[in-house]
Amino acid sequence: MPIEIRDELNKKFELNGLEWLQNEVKTLDETYFNSVDTHNPQRLIRALEVCQYTGKPYSSFLNQPKAERNFKVIKILINTNREQLYSQINNRVDKMMASGLLEEVKQLANQKHLNALKTVGYKELYAYLDASYNLNTAIDKIKQHSRNYAKRQLTWFKNQDKFEEFEPTELEKIQSYINSIVLKNNGN
Repeated sequence: MPIEIRDELNKKFELNGLEWLQNEVKTLDETYFNSVDTHNPQRLIRALEVCQYTGKPYSSFLNQPKAERNFKVIKILINTNREQLYSQINNRVDKMMASGLLEEVKQLANQKHLNALKTVGYKELYAYLDASYNLNTAIDKIKQHSRNYAKRQLTWFKNQDKFEEFEPTELEKIQSYINSIVLKNNGN
């Protein structure tokens, strides 16, 4: 979808406010309007983008019947102990900083309002640039928020259907597990 549509809608939203956005969605797609959080401008703008680009209501693209999948999903969690994981995260943040993350953030400072730049790493360094805290605190916060994110990912994954868990170094075991599933399924 052309970025110009989103940019134009964002400008109109800034000028006209949430009520305008709500009315536009209600006019173009009342079905979606009745099911969406009407106080969430990002969802409303996304719906309008699709409506304008396709000429069809956004709701017509939702809840489509899923295509039949003629394959078996093999779920594998590659994980390590928490201490090792957190150490790797901390080292990765240090490497990112040494490789120029701060300079990248400075170059993108005029675009910090974009969702893609409100993520871990960027938001903490923008807070540093805004003098909300010093650089060491910003780096510590990046590490902390990255660890929190990793923990949420693991929690989400562990709440999913059956999976096998392996250490990152167990490549032969992973390959054997995959081969055994493939062989079993080919035998049926």
